Amino acid sequence: MAEYKGDPVVVIGLGRFGTSLALELTRRGTEVLAIDSRPKITQSLAGRITQIATADATDIEALRQLGVSDFYQAVVAVGSDIEASILTTSLLVELEINDIWAKAISTQHGRILSRIGAHHVVFPEHDMGERVAHLVSGRMLDYMQVDEDFALAKTTPPKEYVGIPLGQSNLRRKYGVTIVAVKPSGEEFTYATAETELSYGDVVLVSGRTEQVERFAELP
Repeated sequence: MAEYKGDPVVVIGLGRFGTSLALELTRRGTEVLAIDSRPKITQSLAGRITQIATADATDIEALRQLGVSDFYQAVVAVGSDIEASILTTSLLVELEINDIWAKAISTQHGRILSRIGAHHVVFPEHDMGERVAHLVSGRMLDYMQVDEDFALAKTTPPKEYVGIPLGQSNLRRKYGVTIVAVKPSGEEFTYATAETELSYGDVVLVSGRTEQVERFAELP
């Protein structure tokens, strides 16, 4: 019998985002109930997700019959059908799901989802576009917006900080960022300390306010 980690999750809507989410949760050992109204989609994913059902998620009786009200967490990953997204979210609120995540395709859509009771609203297309923009336009190797104004970036060290112990670099005072970890060429990431000296070819993880991280990553 499979051993599951954490609370089980309902994922409603199996477009690209919902399918990717359900498969990744399953891979990580989370029990998932995935729901979509299209038989072709649910059949194609049978056996790859813990439980999968073909049902109309805008029908509260269908959700009750599937036992959705017994779940602590739910994700509304419905795509471009805004009406179905809003109605499904409102039904999950009515079923008193404790932790509701909902995908939005616009700011207005996200605002409505929040108002009707979604605890978390995500903008996957916008977030991915923002991340790729940072990667395309600068020296960043990877980028993640951690909070509204706080980011984590993977980049290479500017030449002015190569060969200087971080504790003597005045990096935080000058640029407002912290180097969290360092990956020397051909090695694995290790936590940075005050004694860490950066070298050309290193990769560093930098955290700080978004604007400050962007500024640091642009240094030659």
